[in-house]
Amino acid sequence: MPPHYIHLILAIITETIGTSALQASAQFTRFWPSVLCVLAYAASFYLLALALRVMPVGVLYAIWSGLGIVCIAIIGYAIFGQKLDLAAVLGMGMIIAGIVVIQLFSASATH
Repeated sequence: MPPHYIHLILAIITETIGTSALQASAQFTRFWPSVLCVLAYAASFYLLALALRVMPVGVLYAIWSGLGIVCIAIIGYAIFGQKLDLAAVLGMGMIIAGIVVIQLFSASATH
């Protein structure tokens, strides 16, 4: 797997950790989840910057944010008990479909 994809995957994971910690921080009123949030976001942006060396920002951001949305929705359901309605699930399905289209058919994706 190309290094820029490894950086992107790690950026998505750390962004998801940061967003989960943001929820757990109770609006930055809990110290350790707040610290984890800031560190995870910093790591995510650093990894995103590494992937930007090869991938165009629009494609990179679409994949990073789209998969981050889907991952955090799953974590929100599994850990925080947050429910999604049918429209939200269908919308996230369209996000995934968009990412698949970019990966399969776009020359901008830098495979």
